[in-house]
Amino acid sequence: MPKFVTIGYGDEAGYDRTPVDLRNAAHAQDDALKSQGAIMGVVGSPVQVRNSQAAGVTRENKAYLTSPLPIAGFAIIEAANLEEAIKMVSKVPCAICDGVVEVWPLLDAAV
Repeated sequence: MPKFVTIGYGDEAGYDRTPVDLRNAAHAQDDALKSQGAIMGVVGSPVQVRNSQAAGVTRENKAYLTSPLPIAGFAIIEAANLEEAIKMVSKVPCAICDGVVEVWPLLDAAV
């Protein structure tokens, strides 16, 4: 079955603005996805890693990209197709609580 990487963006203000019953339903959707095998987690602090031309590893303790909303978490889900994946994440906390969820198809790497 195809896999999808999801990136949830959201902040505490959006979460707090959302009625408790909607938040609880959104958390229940997260629990349902986990019970179906989704790998999910809240993010920590990012670290950029580079090894340009294999000349040595460098690191920076910051995000490479910025957005109006912080990244809140990631998940890897399985779905029959993109439309099903979108439906699955449309009711998770970041989507419901004034945030956004990106859905990225995870393609096989051809080396």
